[in-house]
Amino acid sequence: MTAATPQARPLDGVRVIEVGQLLAGPFAGTILGYYGAEVIKVEPPNDGDPIRTWRECKNGQGLWWSSLARNKKCVTLNLREAEGQKMMRELLAKSDVLIENFRPGTMEKWGLGPGDVKQFHPGLIYTRISGYGQTGPYAPRAGFASVCEAFGGFRYVNGFPGQPSVRPNLSIGDTLAGIHAALGILLAYINRGRDAAHRGQVVDVAIYEAVYNLLEGVVPEYSGAGVVREMSGSTLTGIVPSNIYPTADGKTIVIGANTNPMFQRLSELMGMPEMAADPRYKDNNTRVANQAELDAAIGRWTGSLPQQECLAKLDAAGVAAGPIYSVADMMVDPQYQARGMFETVEVNGEELAIPALCPVLADTPGRTDWPGAKLGAHTDDVYAELLGLDDAERAKLREAGII
Repeated sequence: MTAATPQARPLDGVRVIEVGQLLAGPFAGTILGYYGAEVIKVEPPNDGDPIRTWRECKNGQGLWWSSLARNKKCVTLNLREAEGQKMMRELLAKSDVLIENFRPGTMEKWGLGPGDVKQFHPGLIYTRISGYGQTGPYAPRAGFASVCEAFGGFRYVNGFPGQPSVRPNLSIGDTLAGIHAALGILLAYINRGRDAAHRGQVVDVAIYEAVYNLLEGVVPEYSGAGVVREMSGSTLTGIVPSNIYPTADGKTIVIGANTNPMFQRLSELMGMPEMAADPRYKDNNTRVANQAELDAAIGRWTGSLPQQECLAKLDAAGVAAGPIYSVADMMVDPQYQARGMFETVEVNGEELAIPALCPVLADTPGRTDWPGAKLGAHTDDVYAELLGLDDAERAKLREAGII
């Protein structure tokens, strides 16, 4: 291995066709491409993926695009036309994975459904992301993250009692669905390698189910005890202490001292070692029953100290605690820097920081090779290499609006 030789990645040699737009499907493709897969992103010829121009833009391109579309070969193809559908079949025949996140039935309408593809490529891992999955009475419904976060149970527990549910300022449902899709693809890929016939399979991801997967004990607690988990503001139901507390300089910190040994250390640090033996606080169940007065006592202590001094004392005592960070805080924090959580790319001659992806692999880490490319940037190269189309053939396709 020389300095000029790129380090091997676990998905080197895997080819992925991504035809999804917006976030869920593309984020799955981003994960795979980061760890070495060749991801060919297929977009409509005229306007491409809407995220190209969403949110903050510079020189006409969304800054988010540079991150979400990293390492992807961007090609254009009109799947509404028979010639475009034919070319897609040819691409799929030479690929390992398809990722699509259209409304159920769209790919079948184009003659590109799993049954159609299986006829010529039974080994393809056919990955589908939709709001409600490919089956069931709600399958045909439109399902964006906002709706599916509510349907999947997340919004019900998120907020303060007596107030309307709130949404974190992120499309969590889409991102979770993308992660679940990447996980499903890898499971199917492992299975294909073990299968004597090297058969692929359909990976069916519903956004609401990706959210539902986060519900921890909500279902068994309702089934076994009839308890409906409700909103709890800044606390965590049934686990105490775990809350946000004020500091003397007008800031806040999070403390999660919910194990008995950690609560004892917190009590000693606060100058009240007797709290750990108090019948009201001796274990998690009794602390839950007396949460309000316990949180008030902790808040009085944190409120007597400035944030950094308070955090330093908690850290020295071995109590889990931390600040609530904005992105500005993250980018100057030594822990983020030491873990390599930012990568720098060049976009239009200017440097841009984008987030590194996780998990961190010791021997075959992922990396960003290039930022999100312009619409159709790789069209000529991909179609010449994979489909053998020469300049004249590609010119005809452009004139016909296929690419």
